[in-house]
Amino acid sequence: MRFAQYICFVAISLAMMPACLGLLDGIYCGREDCYDVLGVTRQSTKSEIGKAYRLLARKHHPDMHRGVEAKAEAEIKFKLVATAYEILRDDDSRRDYDYMLDHPEEYYSHYYRYYRRRVAPKVDVRIVIVATLTIVSIIQYYSGLQRYDSAIKYLATVPKYRNQAIEIAKEEIEKISNRKGKNRMSKTDQREEIERIVRKVIEEKMDVRGGYAKPSIYDILWVQLLICPYTLLSFLVWNAKWIWKFTIRKQPYGRDEKLYLIRRYMKMGENQFNGLEDHQIEEYLRLELWEKDKFEEWHEEQEEEMKKKLAENPRYKSYRRYMKNHGPGRMTFED
Repeated sequence: MRFAQYICFVAISLAMMPACLGLLDGIYCGREDCYDVLGVTRQSTKSEIGKAYRLLARKHHPDMHRGVEAKAEAEIKFKLVATAYEILRDDDSRRDYDYMLDHPEEYYSHYYRYYRRRVAPKVDVRIVIVATLTIVSIIQYYSGLQRYDSAIKYLATVPKYRNQAIEIAKEEIEKISNRKGKNRMSKTDQREEIERIVRKVIEEKMDVRGGYAKPSIYDILWVQLLICPYTLLSFLVWNAKWIWKFTIRKQPYGRDEKLYLIRRYMKMGENQFNGLEDHQIEEYLRLELWEKDKFEEWHEEQEEEMKKKLAENPRYKSYRRYMKNHGPGRMTFED
């Protein structure tokens, strides 16, 4: 009985010996010691490891053997030698491998270290971040240019602005024709020149604001990130001045401060508010909507007026009648 127990103990010890030595399946050289595979020691230098690898690679290269079995066996050894060299030639990978040999008890930690290095991106993360920010900034800027171009094209079709621009364009074409003398412009050239001058006049005379304004270099993401400290400092200084001037000293609001309060009460973005017509903004100032009480009173009146308009709208009446008869969430084939 004791002899059988001893045999079992020896068998289990032998089976667990590679694990005790820090050699694990699935990582590094598996159950083989990478140093033994290359025939080097832990004190060997990089040049010694490289020399040992080249000798073994020539020896076990499949092309150096004949026969199917010999080639298959050589291929297995060649892959093992290449794996060992790949691990030991890199300082970080070799350091992790030595740590595994010295600390075999940290079973899960070794797998984590190995696969973390294997699946880690080969490209520097900083390069990826810089490239991403650059691409986003370029897309952002050209999207703004496209919106601005669409706004100019639309304004060029509005009769109110187009007729004024055409009058200026005709005067410009007349001057060009007088300078050329006999070589007057053809009708096709005149039409193209008119369109070019109309667009130029609209760009110079029209103040396109809001989300369709001409993009500035300061609006792109890259520049915004670079000037972020200045922007944050400006924000803090602006708030400190606001508290000092209007909360502590009770000074009267200026035009810009009044517009800021109106925009904040309306919960509108800066570009959206700047896109409003001038007469609308002047009307808000006339009604003194920067005062909270007057704004709330005006807002209630606007809501009541909107309700009246909806109540008189035939489509809204039909919608309310449908909701009353059928209720939400019900749909028939007649609908």
